[in-house]
Amino acid sequence: MRTPEDEGYRPALGNRQVQMIAIGGAIGVGLFLGAGGRLAATGPALVLSYAIAGVAAFFVMRALGELVLYRPTSGSFVEYANEFMGPWAAFASGWMYWINWAFTGIAELTAIAAYIHYWAPAFPEWLTALIALGFVLIVNSLSVRLFGELEFWFAMLKVLAISAFLVVGLVLVVFTVGEAGPHNLVSHGGFFPTGFPLVLMSLQSVVFAYAAIEVVGITAGETARPHEIMPKAINGVVWRIAIFYVGSVLLLAMVLPWTAYRAGTSPFVTVFSGLGAPWAADAMNLVVITAALSSCNSGLYATGRILRSMATKREAPRFTGTMSSRHVPIGGILFTAVMFLAGVALFYFLPERAFNIATAAASLGVVTTWGVLIYCQLGLRRSGHRSTFPMPGSPYTNWLTLAFLAMVVLLMPFADQDQRVAFFLMPVLVVGIALGWWAVRRRRATRRPEPCMDSGD
Repeated sequence: MRTPEDEGYRPALGNRQVQMIAIGGAIGVGLFLGAGGRLAATGPALVLSYAIAGVAAFFVMRALGELVLYRPTSGSFVEYANEFMGPWAAFASGWMYWINWAFTGIAELTAIAAYIHYWAPAFPEWLTALIALGFVLIVNSLSVRLFGELEFWFAMLKVLAISAFLVVGLVLVVFTVGEAGPHNLVSHGGFFPTGFPLVLMSLQSVVFAYAAIEVVGITAGETARPHEIMPKAINGVVWRIAIFYVGSVLLLAMVLPWTAYRAGTSPFVTVFSGLGAPWAADAMNLVVITAALSSCNSGLYATGRILRSMATKREAPRFTGTMSSRHVPIGGILFTAVMFLAGVALFYFLPERAFNIATAAASLGVVTTWGVLIYCQLGLRRSGHRSTFPMPGSPYTNWLTLAFLAMVVLLMPFADQDQRVAFFLMPVLVVGIALGWWAVRRRRATRRPEPCMDSGD
């Protein structure tokens, strides 16, 4: 059954595109760029962070799957929060998700500028970010079919690149070519060269790396046969996390010593450069650029739909609910693009720290979104609904996942400076959202129609 929030959309996404959008959400710049700096800071034990966060992501996706099959909608978790937690939760989660993508987009644009700088060090990095923003804005403004097709090819390129690395890395490790070999996991200071606490401190950046896996749920409102396609897409995300993330980080830690990696450089580029294959490093650099563009593209897509869903309830600016003649929520897309533009300014003034600050702030939105999905699935179960795609271990796995997400947030002030900045931004966000909800309730109260009087009395 279509809700008012889904009016105006067309089921333009097919199985092929949804499957690849799911993959694209599971492979992003958090792996392609962020893993290098985290390996340099944490050492081989970083693989534990990816494995632990991957288990949490698995339960989040299965909770999402149960909710999507209950009611597929482009409003996704915002609609579920409204039903199972209340209107205030829908308002808060919707805006926190927007904050997540607003800062994620800034991080992705920053990453694109860094990748282009690898080839053209003289070209202004802020201008590179501006051009990239213009490209994804045009794609999202034209049609959802174009978005889906572009994401299909972006995701295909990412999968091929990661698969190629897994094959090459495995060959290098098995035949101990050069410095490669399992010994790198324990040499150069051991498996925990910088101590176990740093493994925990790295969880925030790893959670950010998994961000966007939930976008597949938002596509449900524009997907033909969602009850048939969604379970396959969601299950596919789970095993791809295990292979592409945990497997890639494990191989990265074995192919080269952890001391070979550094922040600001893709670890995959580092590996292929170390092999003496500059063409392979250039090819991987191109792939990571498309990965960042893909994430920006998904961010505009997701926030456009979430903002429109909220605008229909007057919980977002009215113009964000504007639908174009091409069945695209153009108002919400432009609203997010303006925030991305502000991020270009942040990069201009803080080029060295923009990426880390943006990813840390985005993680707050990711944790909120995941927590809402997990809690809403509990509400669905309490309602007596029997699902054909149940979340394993519920309700125990729900509470364990929520505890993990709380731990990620509580560890942030004890980590690096950029995570502390994001953590102390949280009270500002909470106050801002609370004031926004107060304004929405007040406006609704003043606009409440007077009760009808019977003129016959």
